[in-house]
Amino acid sequence: MAWRFKASKYKNAAPIVPKPEACIRDIFVGSYQTYGNNIAASAAFIAFNWEHAGSSLAVLPIDDCGRKSKTMPLLHAHSDTVTYLDFSPFHDGLLATGSQDCLVKVWHIPEKGLEQSLSTPECTFTTKQRRVETVGFHPTADCLLYATAVGWVSLWDLTTQQEAFSNNEHPEVIQSLSWKQDGRLCVTSCKDKMVRVLDPRASTPITLAAESHQSIKDSRVVWLGEQNRILSTGFDAARLRQVIIRDLRNFSVPEKTLELDCSTGILMPLYDPDTNMLFLSGKGDTTINYLEVTDKDPYLIEGIRHSGEQTKGACLVPKRALKVMEGEVNRIMQLTSNSVIPIMYQVPRKTYRDFHNDLYPDTNGYKSEMTATQWLNGANTPVPKISLDPAKREHGDAPIIPRLGPKPFCSTGSSGDFSFEKVFNVPAVPGAEPGSDKESAALPGPTVGDSSAPAEKNGNTLTVSPEPDEPKDDSPTEPGKPEPAEPMDQCDVETRTIPHAELRKIFERQASSESVDQFDATADDAKGQFERLSAQRTSLAERRRMFESRSQSVQDGEKASSPTPLRRRESLKVRGEQKSCADDTDLMPPPPATDFLRNRSDLSKENMPDIVKRSNSTAGVSTVASSNNASANNNNNNVASKRTSTVFGRVSKFRHLKGTPGHKSTHIENIRNLSRQIPGECDGFAANAARVAVPIAGAGGKIAVLELNDPGRLPDGVIPTLVNIQNIMDFQWDPFDASRLAVACDDGSVKLWRIPAGGLTEPTNEPEAVLVAHADKLYTLRFHPLAQNVLLTASVDMVMKVWDLGTMEEKCTLYGHTDQIFCFSWSPCGRYVRPCQRTGASACTSRASRASRSARAPDRSGRAGPASCGRSRATTSW
Repeated sequence: MAWRFKASKYKNAAPIVPKPEACIRDIFVGSYQTYGNNIAASAAFIAFNWEHAGSSLAVLPIDDCGRKSKTMPLLHAHSDTVTYLDFSPFHDGLLATGSQDCLVKVWHIPEKGLEQSLSTPECTFTTKQRRVETVGFHPTADCLLYATAVGWVSLWDLTTQQEAFSNNEHPEVIQSLSWKQDGRLCVTSCKDKMVRVLDPRASTPITLAAESHQSIKDSRVVWLGEQNRILSTGFDAARLRQVIIRDLRNFSVPEKTLELDCSTGILMPLYDPDTNMLFLSGKGDTTINYLEVTDKDPYLIEGIRHSGEQTKGACLVPKRALKVMEGEVNRIMQLTSNSVIPIMYQVPRKTYRDFHNDLYPDTNGYKSEMTATQWLNGANTPVPKISLDPAKREHGDAPIIPRLGPKPFCSTGSSGDFSFEKVFNVPAVPGAEPGSDKESAALPGPTVGDSSAPAEKNGNTLTVSPEPDEPKDDSPTEPGKPEPAEPMDQCDVETRTIPHAELRKIFERQASSESVDQFDATADDAKGQFERLSAQRTSLAERRRMFESRSQSVQDGEKASSPTPLRRRESLKVRGEQKSCADDTDLMPPPPATDFLRNRSDLSKENMPDIVKRSNSTAGVSTVASSNNASANNNNNNVASKRTSTVFGRVSKFRHLKGTPGHKSTHIENIRNLSRQIPGECDGFAANAARVAVPIAGAGGKIAVLELNDPGRLPDGVIPTLVNIQNIMDFQWDPFDASRLAVACDDGSVKLWRIPAGGLTEPTNEPEAVLVAHADKLYTLRFHPLAQNVLLTASVDMVMKVWDLGTMEEKCTLYGHTDQIFCFSWSPCGRYVRPCQRTGASACTSRASRASRSARAPDRSGRAGPASCGRSRATTSW
């Protein structure tokens, strides 16, 4: 099998964010203009900048959580902002800091954490009036410290507290430095847009150099473990965030270049050499990207993306501090403005009872067999590997399991055994009995919707009893107790508490169902028809379907023994149409009182319970009826219900229209950098049966055209666009040509674009045709709904023009507008156009809607009337 078809073990590694109680909260973090990550972690502690100045650090146990006080002990490290901080890989309590005060200090954190504020370092180094940019420890040699300041790279031996190496061959500020895992070489990224490889023990330290990201903004570089490859993040010439992978064997040519979005925050690369997992966390971003680095194409494979709080800093926790028995393969400590969030990356497995050896290769240990002096003399002793298997770990003075410190760092709970196991979603142990959720899944007895039996109200409870006419089994049943529809437990109840709103609906349905008369049928059918009118079928939709299936009207139940079919009455809609046919005017005259007895209030009475209608009918006959139809009105008073054509004649057939979004496989995702500077007259989006057009931010009036037959996630990088050079005012697809797009620009021109078959493959600035429509800025444009190659435009000069795109000639001009035209729309017949404008003087905010005749006639003026009021934009539709 080819390697590309082999699924990675870490492909489905998912981020798991703990509850707020398991995070460090109520901290004070500012915004620092540094090249550092603002946070660092060892297997025992985490340290991060504190307060707005950033000159002090908060040092807490790695598993600490809860709210923090302003009076907590701090590490008062420097007199200015701490630009970089890093823990030693061999001593969990050894912390190095660099600051803008041009000093590098090394601190020793007590085993139990900071019980009181600390301001005395173990040793101090100076960078000779140069601001410290980066600082850290050598990966293989113990007590060997490095730092960069402006263009200088320095190495110090902590045992002798002397400078062992110094180089100033970088012409600009060094923004980042990273060591190879074996400690032989290091790589730097500089502000001069160059990346360099250094060997501090060689006579010529800089061995390789190449052009890197073509922006003077911030950049980062990281060595990919023991490989001969490096990875850098930065910005390209167009200020797009960029990731570049280089191979030392062909250093001048990038092996892989990945362009991302145009956010301003630098991407902080967090790389794990054991699993090849790469995390890209941008300063100011709310997302953390997870990618897997491979040695073959495509080199970077995207994983599950995390979205959460805004990031101010991030770092990886050493592998020795991971919870390997929970499937945790990496943990990111995310620093936000007021909290530190531990994000656990877990590989899903069926069970976590056993140690998964395939997920945890041997990693570098915490003991080095090489000193700084030995390394400077040419030694290259690797760090011994250790296993993360709890059964094989070594118990010594550097335990693998992180430890909680004393107050105020320990958990405030009374139990004292706080663990992330209470927060993270760990799968249950196989063989455990499931909970008894099924017992409470449904209440015993009949539900509220199954109200075929009458109900009795008592306070806030409802007792449902069986209907007397309902068929029952021969088995005895307690009076007032419902008959269950299926076998149930012995814990049946007779009452349940429901809200007053549901009670009101139930009793309204009960009242209407009790007053319904039987149908004009035989005695056997009467029983079945009654069951259809029971409370089970009293919903509006059920009653409508029941009424519409009838062919005859119902009559009073007193005459059910000898039913007589009633004559069908014409519906309100039909009678209104018959009256309108007799009259040739535009408005339909009201029907006479003898033929039209119901108004809107009468229609609402038809939905009332029939028992109420009968009580009203016994009071007297209608006062509107004449003596000629008095008997007919008396017969109508005995009718219990009307036909559905009169009751539901005004209900739209689209009343219950439901929209269902398409499957995710039909979506187009990852559309980045959408423009937010589109005028209010423009819809900002246009689509037809084949394509969609969306504006893209940036200079040049860019519009991206996406093919609907090619859904999915758009690749990261530059999207092919239509470059209009001028700002976009409006755009619309040709209704008769799915490949032609018209764009109105602020220079008064209309650009017609022809989209090739298959869509755009690269940006283009050459339209098919350019129509110089107006001398002033265009507001909007619309194609004719029926005629091909007919376009209507409106501009700031309050003039509307009709164009023939076949000959690119103006056919007619519409005058008469006295103020700004917000928008307009064609009538469906294509004879009229309805603009919406702002009328009156500049102080007046009223608007007028004008109907203009666009046909070739001497008088093209139409009717005008007031529209919506206000100072904002307006829109109109025919």
